[in-house]
Amino acid sequence: MTAAVLLVDDERFARTVYSDYLRQAGYEVQVADTADAALEELRRRRFDLLITDIILPGADGLELLGEAKRLDPNIEAIVITALDRVDPAVRAMKSGASDYLVKPVTPEALQVAVQKCVSARALLAENKVLRSHLRLFETCQRITASLDHDRAVDLALGALSRELGAHGALFLERDAGGRLVPSGHTGLDQAQVGALAAAASARGGVRVRVPVRVSLEGGASTAPALILPVAGDDGTLGAVCALVDGDADDHQIRSAEFVCSHLALALRTLGHLKQVEHLAYLDDLTHLYNTRFLELVLEREIQGGRPFTVLFLDLDRFKTVNDQHGHLVGSKLLVEVGRVLKGCVREEDIVARYGGDEYVAVLLGIDSGGALKVAERIRRSMEDHVFLSREGAKLRVTASIGLASYPEHTTRKDEVLDLADRAMYRGKRSTRNVVYIASRDLPPVPAR
Repeated sequence: MTAAVLLVDDERFARTVYSDYLRQAGYEVQVADTADAALEELRRRRFDLLITDIILPGADGLELLGEAKRLDPNIEAIVITALDRVDPAVRAMKSGASDYLVKPVTPEALQVAVQKCVSARALLAENKVLRSHLRLFETCQRITASLDHDRAVDLALGALSRELGAHGALFLERDAGGRLVPSGHTGLDQAQVGALAAAASARGGVRVRVPVRVSLEGGASTAPALILPVAGDDGTLGAVCALVDGDADDHQIRSAEFVCSHLALALRTLGHLKQVEHLAYLDDLTHLYNTRFLELVLEREIQGGRPFTVLFLDLDRFKTVNDQHGHLVGSKLLVEVGRVLKGCVREEDIVARYGGDEYVAVLLGIDSGGALKVAERIRRSMEDHVFLSREGAKLRVTASIGLASYPEHTTRKDEVLDLADRAMYRGKRSTRNVVYIASRDLPPVPAR
C-alpha cells in the first residue's frame, strides 16, 4: 500500500521540490501552506506521515504536530526547519517527531528520513496486528480451558464483540428439542436479546447477515446483525448473533469464526465432562445416585436453608434371599427395589443406594409430617410388590425405614443421616417392616 504523506511548508519552492521528489519515490503526497489548511486535511483523511516546517503562518509546526498526534497517535512526523539549533530539535522530538532535518535538505536525506518513518509505522502496524492475534489466541485458550459454562460463553462473547466492533452479542444454545435458546449475552438489553434470538431462530443459526429492528443509543431502529454458527463435528451446538455497525471485513469474520470454533470445543468438552461427572455419581448396579452424590446434596440443601427429610431404608432379611436364590438374583432384586423407590417419590427428590441393601431418599422441601406419609407409602409399596416376577422368582421383601428432618431434628449434615439410620435400626430390632421417626435418645447403630 502506498504511504500517504502530508507536506506542510509556507515556501512554495520547498513544497514543490519536496513533493515532486516524494512522488517520484512512489509516495502519495498532499501539500498545505498553513497549519490551518494542514489540520483540515488531517481531519478529512488519514496520513501515514506528516512533514512540517516549524515556522508557519498562524501557528508553528510543533503546535500542528501536537494536534496531529491527538487526531492520530500513530502518525509519524518529520520536522524541517532553517533553524540550525539544538533547542527546536529537542522540542520537536519531545512533541513526537521521529526526525529533524535542517534546510537545505538533500533528496537523499529526505528519502532516508521518510523511508525510516514509513518503515517504523508499518512495523508498528504489524506489531499491533500480531498483538491482536496473540490476544485473540490467548482468549481462545482461556475459553477452551474453562470448566465453567457461563465463563466460557462470557469470554467468547467479549472476544467476538471486540473483533467485530459490535454493540453487543448473544449466544443461543440448542436445547434437547433442537431449539435455539438464549444462553448468555453482553452489551444488550432484554428487547435486543429477544429481537436477535428471533432473527437467529428464524434462520436456523446459519451464517447470515440480516437487518434487525432494535433500539440503539444513536436512535437507529434497524441495525445489521451478523449470525454465526457454533458447530462441531457432531453438529451445530448453537449460534452467535452480534449487532454490528456495518459490514464486517473478511479478517473480522475469520477472527469471529475462530472464536466460535473454540467456543464449540469448550462446549463439547464441558458436555463430555458432565457425562463423566454424572457417571461418577451413579451406583454401578442400580444406577441410582451413590454416597458421593448424597454428600453433595445434603451439603447443598443445608447451605440453602430449605427444610428436607432423609429416609434411611434397609431391606428385611435380605441375606436370606442371597442364601436361597444366589447373589445374581439378589443383585437383580436390589435393582428392582431401586425402581420401586423411585416410583414412590417425586422427580426432584434424590434416591441413592447407600451400600449393600441400604437406600437413602432425600425428600426436598418436606418436613417430618409430610415425609412420614411418603415413608409409609414406600413401606406399603415394598410389602405389596412381587419382585422378579418376570424371572419367575416372585419374591416378597419388606423394609424398615427411619426418617430424620432438617432443621427439625438437627442442623448438621452428618447427624441428620445418623439419626435416620438410628431410627431405621430401631425398626430392625423390633417388628421390621415399619417406619420410625428420629429421636435423640435412640442408641447408636452397632457397627455393620
